[in-house]
Amino acid sequence: MAFSVLDSQRSAYFYGAEIWRRFARRMALGRINAMRFAGGTPDRLVVAPIDLRIADSHIAEEIYSGRFAMGGTMVDTGGGSPFQLEAPSPAFARSLHGFGWLRHMRAADHDLAFANARALVDDWITVEGRHLGGLSFEPDVLSSRLIAWFSHSPIVLRGADHGFYRRFLKSIALQTRYLRHVAAALPADAVRFRVRIALAMASLCLPASAGTIRSAARHLDAEFDLQILPDGGHSSRNPMVLIDLLTDLLPLRQTYVNLGQKPPARMAAGMDRMFSALRFFRHANGELALFNGASAVSADRMLGVLRYDETSGTAYREMPHSHYQRLRAGNVVLIADTGAPPKGRMSARAHAGCLSFELSSGFNRFVVNAGAPASYHPHHAEFARLTAAHSTVTLSDRSSLKISHSSFLGPIVTGGVRRVVVGSLDEEAKQLGFVATHDGYVSSLKLLHRRKVRLLVSGHEVQGRDEVLRPDETVPGPENRTIGVARFHVHPKISVSQDEDGTVHLTAGDGESWAFVARELMPRIEEDVHFADLAGARTSKQIVLEFTAGETPQIDWKLIRTTLPRAEG
Repeated sequence: MAFSVLDSQRSAYFYGAEIWRRFARRMALGRINAMRFAGGTPDRLVVAPIDLRIADSHIAEEIYSGRFAMGGTMVDTGGGSPFQLEAPSPAFARSLHGFGWLRHMRAADHDLAFANARALVDDWITVEGRHLGGLSFEPDVLSSRLIAWFSHSPIVLRGADHGFYRRFLKSIALQTRYLRHVAAALPADAVRFRVRIALAMASLCLPASAGTIRSAARHLDAEFDLQILPDGGHSSRNPMVLIDLLTDLLPLRQTYVNLGQKPPARMAAGMDRMFSALRFFRHANGELALFNGASAVSADRMLGVLRYDETSGTAYREMPHSHYQRLRAGNVVLIADTGAPPKGRMSARAHAGCLSFELSSGFNRFVVNAGAPASYHPHHAEFARLTAAHSTVTLSDRSSLKISHSSFLGPIVTGGVRRVVVGSLDEEAKQLGFVATHDGYVSSLKLLHRRKVRLLVSGHEVQGRDEVLRPDETVPGPENRTIGVARFHVHPKISVSQDEDGTVHLTAGDGESWAFVARELMPRIEEDVHFADLAGARTSKQIVLEFTAGETPQIDWKLIRTTLPRAEG
C-alpha cells in the first residue's frame, strides 16, 4: 500500500516515542522483585464494594466441575489447577487471572461454591502470587483481580481459617503496592483509568491513612480530566469503554458514600457526562452502537449500569469533542462517526470507520457496522478494524487508516485520516442532517471522501450522497480513476431480498420493512460477517454499491421505511 513521506515520518515519530516511553517506564519501575514490595499485612478488610456485573450460578457449577469457559474458549482441567495449565489463548488467561468469575460463585449462594472460590484463590496465591511478572501481573489483569477480590471477599473469606485469611490479605497488600508503583508509568488510556479505580478502591477497602485516601482520589480526578471529554465521551472514542468504566465507578462511588468519605472532586460531574454520552450511543432498541472497538453488550449489563443514571434530558444531537453525529426522528435513530482516530497508543483499538453510520428503528437495528468480537479473536479483531467492515465507502480496496503490524509498536494507527470537516444540513425544518469530509485517502490516492446524510423528520426516509473529490474539492478526472465501494452492513436478524428493478428490502421479525434504492446503480447483496455478537461471529448480508471515481461524480442512495411493525400497524 502506498503512503506518503508524511506517513513515513509519522511512523518514525511513533517508533521514537515508543522507545522513549519504554525507557522512561523501565527507569521509573526500576528492578521488580517481591522483596521490594514486601510490607506489613493489614489485619482486616474495611468494606466490600458491590459488583454490578451479571452473575450466573450455573457457571459456578461448571467451574466446580473443572470446566472453565472464558475468553471464548472452554477448558476442562480434569480436576487439576487451572493456573498450572497452559492457557489456550491470551483472552482466556486474562479472564482466568482477572477473577471476574468470582461473581458466579457468589450467585450460587452455598458453602460449597464459597469453599471452591476460596480454594481457587489460594491456588492462585501459591502458584502465581509471588512472581510479580507475566500476564497475571499486567496492570489491566491485576486491577481486575483486585476489584474482584475486594468485591467478593465476603464469600472468599466465609469459613476461612486464620492462615488463609492472612495469606489473602498479605497478597492483596502486595498486589496493591505493586500496582501503585507501576501506575505512574502507564500511558493515559482506559487501562490506567481502571488501575486508578482499583487503587482508589484499595484505599477504602484496606485500612489506610487519610492522606492515602486523598492521594488515590486526586489521581482518579486526574484521569477524569485527561480521559473524559467535555461531551462525556472517552478519549479512545470507543463507546464500550464508558460501560466498562461506569461498571467499576458506580460501586466505588457508593463505597465512598457508605464510609462517609468525600468522593473525588471530579467524579460526580464526570460520571454524569459519561451517562449522557452513553445515552447518545444507544440505539432506538437500547443497544450500543458499534464504533471504534465497541461490541455486543447484554441488555442486563446495559440496564445494570443505566439504572443508576440520575441525569435527565434527551441524547445530544452531536458530540463535538468525541466527533459523532446523532439524528433522531420519532423511533428512528441514525448515529455516524465523523471524527479522526485518537493518537498514539490510544488508537490501538480504533477502527477505520470514518463516515460510517448505523440505523435503527423501533426494536430493530437495520444498518450496522460489523463491530469488534465480543470474545477476542486476533484475526476477527483485525478484519473488524478495516474500512470494509463498516457502513461507509472504501476506495481501491484500501482502508482509510494505516494500522501498524509491528510487534514493537502494537496495532496503533500510523497513517490515514487526520482531518474531518463537518457541517450541518439542518437548514430545512423537514429534515435533519450533516455533511462530512475526511482525508484518509489523500496520502495514498490523492482523494477525499465526502458523505451527506439527511433524515426526514417524519422518520420514514434517509437520503445519502457519497462523493469522491480531489484535495482541492474539485471533481476528479479520468486520471483519478479509482474503484469505490459503498457498503451497508445489515444486522443478522434482518431478512434481505431484492426485486428485479434492484430495490433491496430489509425486513425485521416484527414486520417492519425498509427499502434501499440507489440512483443509476444496481445494488448487490453479498455475504457478510457480523463480529459483534455475544455468541460469536455470525453470517449476515451486506448491500454493495460499486462505482468508479473519475467517471461517476457522486452516488445517491435512499433508505425508505415501507412497512411499520405489526404492533404499530
